[in-house]
Amino acid sequence: MATHKDVKPAPGNTAPADVQTTSPTDITEQVRALAYALYEQRGKDEGYAEQDWLQAEAEILGLQRTFTASA
Repeated sequence: MATHKDVKPAPGNTAPADVQTTSPTDITEQVRALAYALYEQRGKDEGYAEQDWLQAEAEILGLQRTFTASA
């Protein structure tokens, strides 16, 4: 599973393609996927769902703020 760190900007774009779409549904899906990747990286150790979600959310939204601020 790819994380946002694995996504390279397309030539001529300032943000990865998956970050340019900013509908709430898209953001939620990005956060869900990254949270699950964090869960897998920890060896599927349960009990950290909220922590994983909040970390993923901060990373995704923080990344979007960086690209929005530079636009």
